[in-house]
Amino acid sequence: MSAPKLDTLDRQATLEAMANEQFDLVVIGGGITGAGIARDAALRGLSVALIEAADFASGTSSRSSKLIHGGLRYLERGEINLVRKTALERKEIYKLAPHLSEPRWMVMPMGGRTKLYSLRLAVTTYERLGAVESRDIHRAWSGSTLADEEPALDRKRFPHALAYREYLTDDARLVIANMRAAVASGARVINHAPVVGLLRSGDRATGVELRCALTNAEVTVQGKVIVNATGPWVEALQKYENPDAAPLLHLSKGIHISIPASKLPVRNLLVLDTADKRRIFAIRRGEVVYIGTTDTTYEPGAEIWPQITREDVEYLLEPIPRHFNTGPMGLGDVVGAWAGLRPLIADPTKKNPSELSRRDELLTGPLGVISVAGGKLTGYRGMARRVLGTVAERLGRELPTISMEEEGPLPGGDFDGDLPALAAGLAERHGLDEVTSARLARLFGAEAEQVLAQGAEPLFEGATCVSGEVRWAVEREGAATLEDMLYRRTRLPLYGLSAAAAIEPLADAMAAVLGWDAARRERELEAARARLADDLAFQR
Repeated sequence: MSAPKLDTLDRQATLEAMANEQFDLVVIGGGITGAGIARDAALRGLSVALIEAADFASGTSSRSSKLIHGGLRYLERGEINLVRKTALERKEIYKLAPHLSEPRWMVMPMGGRTKLYSLRLAVTTYERLGAVESRDIHRAWSGSTLADEEPALDRKRFPHALAYREYLTDDARLVIANMRAAVASGARVINHAPVVGLLRSGDRATGVELRCALTNAEVTVQGKVIVNATGPWVEALQKYENPDAAPLLHLSKGIHISIPASKLPVRNLLVLDTADKRRIFAIRRGEVVYIGTTDTTYEPGAEIWPQITREDVEYLLEPIPRHFNTGPMGLGDVVGAWAGLRPLIADPTKKNPSELSRRDELLTGPLGVISVAGGKLTGYRGMARRVLGTVAERLGRELPTISMEEEGPLPGGDFDGDLPALAAGLAERHGLDEVTSARLARLFGAEAEQVLAQGAEPLFEGATCVSGEVRWAVEREGAATLEDMLYRRTRLPLYGLSAAAAIEPLADAMAAVLGWDAARRERELEAARARLADDLAFQR
């Protein structure tokens, strides 16, 4: 089976096709919401164009805690319907992409049995809402079991723990998989093409004007229905339709930091208590453990790279010596960091972003543009279905129902879900080390063999990234810049310890595939180096 192509080398042809067709649906925004809408719409037979201003998943959809979860904390707030929907949705995403929905134990350390018993009642309710199978039912750990499962945990302070199932994903890779599935069903998609205006006919928006950020070419795209799925930028797009639109969003900043697993040997997904009574995660992913997230109001407005402050990082480091026997960690122990913005629905009665609901809303503007705001990563498929219900009404068409069998797996999801076995097979057949094979299995799933067929040698000595990833990312996943490759295809700045060493080899490989001249290569290198430096600017 050939892999769906999202080929950067075909950009000009894609732009020309967008200019020459009239689409049933034009989606603005290439995050998880837009990608989910485009895929679902294309599967149901609509002609679809999707336009992303930067790179796919370059905003919120690459900056999450990377969890497919129902949100136990939302149950505590009484948001039972939200929890039920998202808890059930975990199983559906696992069926579509088991490499991007990996079952892991979420571990809540406990200081006493009383709290453990009360939590078990809540988790039991959570599991019933999510129809959890018997093999994944929660379990209590203590004594030697807890010592084996989480040896770094301070067991004098936390002699007990409750472990329940959640799913670990890679948010940006999930976006790209959905985008490629949309293309396989006929959608036209383009990144690095900001929308600069709306086309109008009377009191209706009939399309958009975009500008290719790589060539400055301007293109008009005609569409019967337009959906604004731009996350934190929803309000900015609404201004094209209604300059006087009332404020809609409360932007909340969430940051994560990565620490080498050699310094913080966490094995599962741990829940930590902060000094201000919030809960954050410590999550093992390959060579690192990442910790997050914060939840603070962000006043500057929508930005792709929100600032990470020293105070943000110190807030996440503070719980470590209270939970682990490794001792305190300092700013210099952090090897990676990322920040994203949550586009929450504003509520004037609530000032603390942690109190705001994660629900999603659909709004229709004066020119008929449908705007999607709010929502959670886990619930993206449900959001897509609700949007398409409104789109169908606008088109005056009844859209067919698509079963899970008809949907088929996302790219890379066509295997039995046994990631360790998949990784072991890759290691045996290609002579890969354990870290590299596990990384490739998680990023590419069943497509890892096709990636390795493009080149199985390490990109540089000691790298966990292989040479075949570059051509694959350009020709199959729409990577157009070195930043695209580094941050949202290889993911090295987040989960690896070799991002700085990878920059030049990646630039050389991309230059060969895309035909960059020396000046373009140098510009890409300069931008990537500056970006990596900014990630850790709080250390200065």
